[in-house]
Amino acid sequence: MQGFFNGYAGKQMRVLLDEKMVKVESLNPNILKKYIGGVGYAAKILYDELIKNTNPLGPNNKIIFATGPLTAYNIPGGGSIELCFKSPLTNAWGECRCGGNFGPDLKKAGYDFIIIEGKAKKPIYLVITEDNVKFKNASHLQGKIVTEKIKIIQEELFDPQVSIMCIGPAGENLVRFSSVMYESRAAGRCGAGAVMGSKNLIAIAVKGSRKIKPANSEYFTNAVRKTMKIIRKHPNTSAFQTGGTTSEMVSSDEGGDWPTKNWQSNSWGKGKELYNYFFKNNFVSKKMCYKGCPVACGRIAKVKNGIYKTPQHGGAEYESISAFTAFILNEDMDAAVHCTYLCNEYGLDTISTGAVIAFAMECYEKGIIKQNDVGGLNLSWGNTDVLPTLVKKIATKEDIGKILAEGVKRATKILGKETKKFAIHVKGLEGAAHDPRAGKSLAITYGTANRGMCHIHPVEAQAFDYGKMSWGLIPYGLPDPNIVDRWGEKGKGKIVKLLQDGCIIPDILGVYKFIIYVGVTINHFAEILSALTNRKIDGSELLKIGERTINLQRLFNIREGFSSNDDLIPERIKQKPLFGNYKNQEKCVILDYEGMLKEYYKERGWNVKTGIPKKVKLKQLEIEKNKMD
Repeated sequence: MQGFFNGYAGKQMRVLLDEKMVKVESLNPNILKKYIGGVGYAAKILYDELIKNTNPLGPNNKIIFATGPLTAYNIPGGGSIELCFKSPLTNAWGECRCGGNFGPDLKKAGYDFIIIEGKAKKPIYLVITEDNVKFKNASHLQGKIVTEKIKIIQEELFDPQVSIMCIGPAGENLVRFSSVMYESRAAGRCGAGAVMGSKNLIAIAVKGSRKIKPANSEYFTNAVRKTMKIIRKHPNTSAFQTGGTTSEMVSSDEGGDWPTKNWQSNSWGKGKELYNYFFKNNFVSKKMCYKGCPVACGRIAKVKNGIYKTPQHGGAEYESISAFTAFILNEDMDAAVHCTYLCNEYGLDTISTGAVIAFAMECYEKGIIKQNDVGGLNLSWGNTDVLPTLVKKIATKEDIGKILAEGVKRATKILGKETKKFAIHVKGLEGAAHDPRAGKSLAITYGTANRGMCHIHPVEAQAFDYGKMSWGLIPYGLPDPNIVDRWGEKGKGKIVKLLQDGCIIPDILGVYKFIIYVGVTINHFAEILSALTNRKIDGSELLKIGERTINLQRLFNIREGFSSNDDLIPERIKQKPLFGNYKNQEKCVILDYEGMLKEYYKERGWNVKTGIPKKVKLKQLEIEKNKMD
């Protein structure tokens, strides 16, 4: 494809599982111009093609594997794949990202997107190459953990280098927060694993060798080199390489940004001690999640000996480790590393798994769940012995695991309305390991993120308030974070709108999000994209595309019955911490969340009472409402 379509493979594959049929379609140029790719393009497809009240675990749901024009090995941060679908956990817009070689290899096989529809009659896996697509029997893979599945498929294909994304037993059992794995990297949130499991699709393997050529090779090479130079010089790069995300335990704990004991506090005082133990005893080496990543923030970890002895594996990231330490008051880092390993092997989202265990422990403490109800297990806070058992029971939906596998929102309906007070979620998605009592912008991002209480859309709000980062957005109206009070509330609604518009861009372009933490701005992305596609684009236009995508995802949720009430956050996370470094500190209290929310709606051009985008805003963004709405 020529001109603007440089940078794309130019095709999307539509897989009809019921019929074992594949349709190869050209990309829609009108959608590309308005949404570029990644979660933008996928949002348009799902908004147009899914009807209201589609059962997320039914054959009519669709899951899209989406790349972007910057998904490529020779682009900084280019190892991304986005999975988009209607979430079985929230019934809202669902998406999750995974690093690794799968995204670049999919483009090398000749496809920018895979759209999965229907349900296979028996378990299968797909093999996608440049020449064809094969539907392979996967009955023998059922029940096996992720590493076993990958090894078997590679052996069957006689190719140890083929890129494979697969589900674990949790996805097969339709756990609502099950993940899709690429090796030890997880497309974790919102339940993509359950969607694949509901379709009897166990795995997808891809291999290709095609090269995507830039429109202007010299301009492209210079833009990439310039960006790489910025990354190498940025102080955060060496920090990521040394400590990875896991080291954030220390700063988050010290700054009141570490949700503890099911959000009863925002700090614990154990972060430094736990991280030091991890670095000395569990850390093996840094790891790139895809070929040529300049950041290499991944970790290889293990537990050498003892009851939690765990082989070397990728993982043990900040969110995962926090979920199995601070969330549940676990001081045994070996147990936490072991449990994150189990989640990867069984295909569970580590954040939601730790969160539902914390919820269960509070139910146990309050006598709502009794020891007889859980087969004699002791669910007391910090009891490490029970953790691996609970992870496995959730993955297999056995005993108490059957309730917890539904997520905290649904669990409250089973266990009683009194549990709603400490079921920490927004739109049904469990809270991640950052606390808005350390910076009030995060409160609004948690409430308004289209997929729920999200750890990445954008946690940049927290990094703005607490970390004082700006991502090159000051020329576009972002206040200088150094002069903004992180504890303040006025103006935070306006700030969040701009942060969301700018920081969704990596997910649209198909790049690793942390690349923006090492000096890469939307202007750098615009320069690379312009050279790659021959489309003249600047930061302002990228911001508008980000805004358009967020509004379209919002319309998707409104069609499913979501309203401004679903943008509210749990009362507990507005209140003074009960213990820790910030105990009883008034500055942590979120005083006027509704005021911040109204300010946000007004800045967005949405109805201040309902949170619905106004017609004038949709016209400005060139969004046409679906006739089915």
